[in-house]
Amino acid sequence: MEQFNVIKQMVQFNKNAFDQGYNAMDKLQKQNEKMTNSFLDQATWLPEEGKKAVNEWMQLYKKGCNDFKRTADQNYKDVEKLFAGFNK
Repeated sequence: MEQFNVIKQMVQFNKNAFDQGYNAMDKLQKQNEKMTNSFLDQATWLPEEGKKAVNEWMQLYKKGCNDFKRTADQNYKDVEKLFAGFNK
């Protein structure tokens, strides 16, 4: 029984570490997006197609990060469900 509590604590620690790391990455991404948008607004020499491509890349990156977070959260929930039966 004690072994399962230790494992559950390890999973919770890993989830917290993942969440903190993801939140830090998310803040960096948002700051990078602001700087990039500022650059694109000032880059009069860059064609609209180039600006559009950069914006699409940023949106795809954001979507990929959100999908990754959603998948990781779901997997952590599945692991918690797996160990929920061992509390008895």
